[in-house]
Amino acid sequence: MDSLIIGGGIGGLTLALSIHAAAPDSRIRIFEAAPDIRALGVGINLGPHAVKELSALGLEQALVAVACTPQDYAFFTRHGQLVYREPWGRAAGHLWPHLSIHRGELHQVLLDAVVERIGRQNFVTGHRCVGVEQDDESVTASFAAPDGSALAAQRGNVLIGCDGIHSAVRAQFYPDEGPFCYRGTNLWRGVTRRAPFLTGRSIARIGARHSTLILYPIRDRIDAAGNQLINWVAEIERDVAAAVDWSRPGRLEDFYPAYRDWTFDWLDAAALIRDADLILSYPMVDRDPLDRWTFGRVTLLGDAAHPMYPQGGNGGAQAIIDAATLGRLLASEPDPVAALRAYEAARLPVTSRIVLQNRSAPPNAIVDAVEQRTGDKRFERLEDVISQDELRAIFERYQKVAGYHVDMVGKDVSRAQRGT
Repeated sequence: MDSLIIGGGIGGLTLALSIHAAAPDSRIRIFEAAPDIRALGVGINLGPHAVKELSALGLEQALVAVACTPQDYAFFTRHGQLVYREPWGRAAGHLWPHLSIHRGELHQVLLDAVVERIGRQNFVTGHRCVGVEQDDESVTASFAAPDGSALAAQRGNVLIGCDGIHSAVRAQFYPDEGPFCYRGTNLWRGVTRRAPFLTGRSIARIGARHSTLILYPIRDRIDAAGNQLINWVAEIERDVAAAVDWSRPGRLEDFYPAYRDWTFDWLDAAALIRDADLILSYPMVDRDPLDRWTFGRVTLLGDAAHPMYPQGGNGGAQAIIDAATLGRLLASEPDPVAALRAYEAARLPVTSRIVLQNRSAPPNAIVDAVEQRTGDKRFERLEDVISQDELRAIFERYQKVAGYHVDMVGKDVSRAQRGT
């Protein structure tokens, strides 16, 4: 088996490791468009369903060493009032941790493993895929260098487009797809050095859809004062979408006024935003689910297959699960074309549901329910507004669609019974 992987991001690297783990004798080559690899981006959340797959690849220890492991998830109104909190990750009884990690650190752990197990020569940079052709026996990819000049074509048994939200492989099969779907929300993301907040192991989501702030630590003890590196994401309704570019710098003045007064007894959120080391902007965009990812010896994976709203820890996690699923199928199915079809049958319906769920009932639906009933005002007694059972049911529905509810991933029964 000779696999051509287009794109050296989270999905592509995980796929390479998954194929190698299941079929060590396979030939695996990864072609990345960027001429060099740099630690880009900010934080990312990986739920136990994704960490389960990375752990099976022997990466859990390396990831935990450079990540934070949240123990609780808390929801607050825009006034800073606690609405709902529940244990998270291993504290909720999962067999695997939830990881909050810098995207660059995650990528480096994956890349180091690829270099060690598959060989540096099989991770090729400066190769932008510009075309795919296939016949009954093989598939051939054409490439261009960063300066636009043609590079030697490469041939293999299968080709997997892991080339992200601007996928050239997807565009070849869907040339008239049109613009991304934007429904009125832009994101600003940043990292700030701060003392631990709440438990020091908390994910906090403040506010509802009109203006939301999500924050969580991604590195511990980054200096002698014991500060953490706190990742935050501001979601605000806007008429015009920002550019679809993960690395686009953001401007404080474009969104800070909505958070100017967000100072609570447990967090000065306004200062957290003002003091950021880095701010990036991105629109909340996705694409309508496809009916088909696989075309003969070619298929799509991750954002190339199912771009979804970057919330709920779903984007990276679903790419990892895609990769683990496909890696196992390519090893177990004698016919690689049949393996690609089986992968599509297993993963397309699941990810399509998550794309639609993120549009209609994202994680902040909990706070939405409270703020709608209070008219966006402070409450005196939460139990007069909504019950904890109703809030728990809302959040559990989302977790089950996303695939990281503890009953679906694997439960540590003894821990769950102890309530720790």
